[in-house]
Amino acid sequence: MLGEGEMEFACSHVVCNWRSESLTEDEAKISNQGSTSTLPCGLSRAHSVSDHPYDNRVTFIPKPAPSLVPPPVPPRNMQQRKSLSSSLPPPLPPRGLENNEETQLKANVNVVSLKVGSLVDITKASAIQSSQKPLHCGKCNSIMSSASSPETHQTTIMWSCEFCGKENVYSLAALKAGRFPLRSPPGRDILYMEDNEDVEYENLDDMLIVLCVDISGSMSVTSEISPGNSMRSPTYISRLQGVQEALQMVLSTLQKTSPHRRLALVTFNNEVTVYGDGTGVPLTLRDWALVDYDYLKKEGENYSTPHCIAETIQPLTQKIKELREHGATALGPAALISVAMASQFTGSKVIICTDGQANIGLGHLEQESSRCSDPSPYFYNQLAHYAAEKGVIVSVMTFEGEDCRLAEVGRLADHTGGRINIVNIGTVATEIQSAIADNVLATSVMATLLAPDGMYFPYEEDNHRLVREIGNVTDGVEITFQFAVRPEKVEIFQQRDRVPFQLQLSFKTRELQKVMRVITQQKRVTTSSWVWAGSLNMSVLGVHCAQLCARLTMEGRVQEAQRQLRAQQDLLKDISQQKPSPKEESIYGNWISTMSMICEDINTVKQNKTETGPQPAPRTSSTASISDAAANVVYQMKRAKSVSGKAKRVALLEN
Repeated sequence: MLGEGEMEFACSHVVCNWRSESLTEDEAKISNQGSTSTLPCGLSRAHSVSDHPYDNRVTFIPKPAPSLVPPPVPPRNMQQRKSLSSSLPPPLPPRGLENNEETQLKANVNVVSLKVGSLVDITKASAIQSSQKPLHCGKCNSIMSSASSPETHQTTIMWSCEFCGKENVYSLAALKAGRFPLRSPPGRDILYMEDNEDVEYENLDDMLIVLCVDISGSMSVTSEISPGNSMRSPTYISRLQGVQEALQMVLSTLQKTSPHRRLALVTFNNEVTVYGDGTGVPLTLRDWALVDYDYLKKEGENYSTPHCIAETIQPLTQKIKELREHGATALGPAALISVAMASQFTGSKVIICTDGQANIGLGHLEQESSRCSDPSPYFYNQLAHYAAEKGVIVSVMTFEGEDCRLAEVGRLADHTGGRINIVNIGTVATEIQSAIADNVLATSVMATLLAPDGMYFPYEEDNHRLVREIGNVTDGVEITFQFAVRPEKVEIFQQRDRVPFQLQLSFKTRELQKVMRVITQQKRVTTSSWVWAGSLNMSVLGVHCAQLCARLTMEGRVQEAQRQLRAQQDLLKDISQQKPSPKEESIYGNWISTMSMICEDINTVKQNKTETGPQPAPRTSSTASISDAAANVVYQMKRAKSVSGKAKRVALLEN
């Protein structure tokens, strides 16, 4: 049986007559044949279909939903605001749309949550393990499941795909020879394990940790760690000194807890120095090497780190003590060679610690008046995909009070399952330890979600098949999607009792075993006229709202994020009236408030820049207006998740 909550829907039924504000005028006519009204929960109801004989009204007794994870604290520099639910100003309407009630976004409750961190842990899976190969549809690539109804003839098997309608005909002899099933697999959760005869076993305890440390001139900035008094002066240490102490603590801890773990040191200023495990001659890269992607990648992939921490703690400690701050910030080249070094061992980690914008070599982020375009986002995207492909987790830590363009550099961690944090001298050691403790559960994770033809995935795909590359997965990873029925297909779907959904999750385990997990569920169909807000899963809706709005914000689609937030605020009010849950209401509401503050601040920054006249060398990146503090919160929102048990409450900081 499928583990509880691993594939969870916000609504017990598929609401087939939800429509987006982005419909064209012709589509709106099709979906709104007759007058319309807005339900309390924000769903659109057409009177001509609300009394349709195929509406499915059922008694639903909701189960208690898991608690929500509290939102991250918003940036300190944000202005304190009163209730945003009523005071948030409406955004400017998109071109071609009039600013009236008809363009107000209606909340979509067709949301599914996938707890990928649990789904890839096959040691705890209750799925049925199959020794056969999955049988795919020749058109949409769905897999024959318990929802399929194949027909067996004398020499063939015929399967009419429940997702796309294709009539698939297979030879019985070919299916037997290829180890394919001859009938529908039992159960809705099946594990297909591929043969790994040609894959050598790798012990993930042998993975490599690469510490990539900024030693540029700005790392000499000092902070007070001990106040003075009448007897002595205050004590100050530089950022580099704080990092040096943190690294020595990390080495000492690893020697005690994981003596066979390997660790390498890379530093960067106006050049990149690879110390490795500290036992050999350092490799220094400068000048032309800092702009040669292929050269840096090759050097890293060929770099040898043979000794474990038990053998290298003394030379590494000495190298760390001798570090001195000076020069520029070649962050991009250092990150590339660090990832390339780590790519030799699946499950390896790169921890980047910096306090300034990359300003030399690949991935430089500082403005140049002569530049018309900015290739830096492409560089960090490319490097993130390379790291994820090799099973490398990248964590990024920047110092508070600085503009490191975390929105750009943070993509490395966002795509690889690493941590993104703004640290100070007092917290850097703890954050590095936490990043080291994160373990990869699976790599090369790819999720394919199928719905029947006639449905689509708003903000994702305009068809009924959605493919999402996830990359590395650590514990607790959760992703959400929303789906909808096309307006012209509503009448057809209302005549169906149930519709199928299928998740195909392909990945490699820690032991490099290739796995395909296939989960198929069927959901009843209804219209918004029969949806009781109290039956909706607030946890799933809350996580989806946080993830979607954070993603839209990072893509520069701030006004769309604001419209989503307002729609969710209305939905939250209605759910609260029908099914009061003060703790969840508070957490869910704080998520919305946090994202609303960030969106409003970004719009304010953009407006101020516009009013002050044209800016020199404008950034082309969609994340140009996002501060490091805001980017840090938004990235955490993208990883919003629900958890079982008691959730801790985090209050929003005051100025």
